Amino acid sequence: MYKVKLIILFLIGSISFAYSQMSWQSTLVSVDNSGVITYKADNNGFKIPDFSHAGYKGGGVDLPAVAIVKTISPVAGDNTKNIQDAIDYAGSLPKDAAGIRGAVLLSAGKYEVYGSVYVKYDGVVLRGVGQGEDQATSSIIYARGNTPAQRDVVVLGYSTSQVNGNTQQSGTATNISDPVVPVGSCTFNVENSSLYKVGDRIIINHPCTQAWITKVNQGGVPYPDPSALTDPDERWVTGQLPIVYNRFITNITGSTITVDAPVFYTLNKTVSQSFCYKPNLNNLVNQVGLENLRIDIETLGGEDENHAWQASRFKSCENSWALNCTFIHFGQSGIITEACSRGTFRNCTAIDPVAIITGERMYNFNTYVYSQLNLFSNCYARNGRHHYISNGTSSTSGNVFLRCTSDAINNASEGHRQWTQGMLYDNLTEINMKRDFVLGLYNRVAMGTGHGWAAVHSVLWNCNVDATYGKIALQQPPTAQNYAIGCFAKSITGNPISATNFALGYVEGQNKAGLTPTSLYEAQLAARMGVNTAVKTPTAEGFYIWPTSVDNILNINFKNSGKETILYIRSFTGKIINVVATNGNSYTYNTSTLPTGIYLVEYFTNSKLYTSRFIKI
Repeated sequence: MYKVKLIILFLIGSISFAYSQMSWQSTLVSVDNSGVITYKADNNGFKIPDFSHAGYKGGGVDLPAVAIVKTISPVAGDNTKNIQDAIDYAGSLPKDAAGIRGAVLLSAGKYEVYGSVYVKYDGVVLRGVGQGEDQATSSIIYARGNTPAQRDVVVLGYSTSQVNGNTQQSGTATNISDPVVPVGSCTFNVENSSLYKVGDRIIINHPCTQAWITKVNQGGVPYPDPSALTDPDERWVTGQLPIVYNRFITNITGSTITVDAPVFYTLNKTVSQSFCYKPNLNNLVNQVGLENLRIDIETLGGEDENHAWQASRFKSCENSWALNCTFIHFGQSGIITEACSRGTFRNCTAIDPVAIITGERMYNFNTYVYSQLNLFSNCYARNGRHHYISNGTSSTSGNVFLRCTSDAINNASEGHRQWTQGMLYDNLTEINMKRDFVLGLYNRVAMGTGHGWAAVHSVLWNCNVDATYGKIALQQPPTAQNYAIGCFAKSITGNPISATNFALGYVEGQNKAGLTPTSLYEAQLAARMGVNTAVKTPTAEGFYIWPTSVDNILNINFKNSGKETILYIRSFTGKIINVVATNGNSYTYNTSTLPTGIYLVEYFTNSKLYTSRFIKI
């Protein structure tokens, strides 16, 4: 179902970079022959930000291969304690140098669970042997009953409370002194940089002032209908929606601080004095994962709501992941992230929720409050209301949905409420559509509880919602922008439903094939890590590598010195993955067994070492 892309980094030689006649590049984002990206501002002065910091440890870092420390099999009846005891055992072990304790392996079978399971220890993974329906070959957690009502099945992270960075370490706050910090910036000046050192975590806070509320027109939420005396006034108010960014300091020069990922909204001193501080995140759980299993939920079908609600909740955690998992029959979410940052959720399936088709239900992949810099890639959703959604608010930003598929959606994948920033839908594909409007970055006005402007500085890149039928909602918020570039839809409109009619966001290349780069996230990651998507001209020694059009195939070319040639395939950290000996002048390497990550290809000739790299995404 899923395609894997190889991206090539050249360390030697020159480049030839040829586009087909149909290829084109955005006016706002273009890539040159060396893979460097140039960003240009739109007519309002805004530039598209860099989304490549989404994902495990800030993007471009391999998920760890965690060793098994405990294996269990299903027992008759309730397996909650069976699984929890194994997790607790793994959690009692010491962490290694990388912060990992170990994986609990659920052998094949069906594990009935009447409660909730908690993965609440740094470096612990809950792993199965397969995500299918067959108990003989897969590990199936089957959530039975409804006690407590609408519970979470598996919680990964700190489950007791939300660890969101709002608590300041005493004496660490200082104001940002720049008049304006533009969207996309990683650098800014502060009044007192001596409070910090490189490596510190800081929270950047843009307070929700009355001046800012006025600038965004009370969030775009209308006045209550004076004829409906019971209608609440849901316009945004002072203090309601501070904008916060969870970042690490990478450099300090004088008063200038550089952080690891950009801000996704312009910090304007005239409307809000932004500041930063070191947070207290003592209970944050690091590096927890869910792998290769299935979570199913017992229901009566139809509109039954008396059953477990969230299949998996990633809460108050960082650098977490879900890999090759299936979630089915949940009420709200297959995966919900809450106070969760820098997570990777790859090759996951969330399908067939069971609930009333109405609000706060059927959000298959759900980024909730304080979710930042999370990457959902190659995921599949079916029969939900909002398949890929930000249900967070102004505390949620920088989340990416990459090469995901949405099947038979009942509503729309969208920014859902109250100033989510920096969402990227990259190569999202809609299939089996039940309605025309299925994707949106827009103002939801009085829908929900004063949802208003639901997404800002967010991008739809190379998405396909059906050029003959589908509709995309794209509106420009006050003080910000939204973008649809290279998308296929019958219409991209600022008036998707009768309740909204706002200025159209930035649209470029509608229904125009050949957008280059194909993926914005992949190109930005490649540029940040020194990678190029081009085929290289060989060196004098004839060494070069390139991906073919066939998935998972890498071609390696070299000159044969008259004797056996040795090629090394290594991980980015230097670990040998494979050693290839050949008498030919080329070698075709199948990367299908490699996890996502950065790899080295090494070629020795005439006492010289030549190295090239590729990223498997």
